[in-house]
Amino acid sequence: MFTGISIHTVFVLDQEEAIDFYVGKLGFQISTDADLGFMRWLTVALPEEPERHLLLEVPGPPSQSEETAAQVRDLLTKGALGATMLTTDDCRGTYERLKDLGVEFTEEPTEQPYGIDCALRDPFGNHIRITQPGG
Repeated sequence: MFTGISIHTVFVLDQEEAIDFYVGKLGFQISTDADLGFMRWLTVALPEEPERHLLLEVPGPPSQSEETAAQVRDLLTKGALGATMLTTDDCRGTYERLKDLGVEFTEEPTEQPYGIDCALRDPFGNHIRITQPGG
């Protein structure tokens, strides 16, 4: 059967701005950046998990009609497309480092039953939670 998840789509409105955020601030690395003619295939991965990728995809063809893409863009900017969960060994330290880089958080690090976590949104509206699992 299945052995893992290799790519997860994260919709973005501008791929260059997505690179600035995901690579420049969050520390991802570009895995693939290919012009396919009909779309730009842009994936990023964490250096520690090079087998798992985020596809930073602009809503639109070929996977969506223009009408559907407009609906996705609207949902994206409202923060209604789910969340990406990232783990860290030091939630408070990660929070401070990212805050110093200008990342705006929606929740400061907070003790939870499962560990410590905080929350932010990317420049497009996607929710991102950073969690330090409890021991």
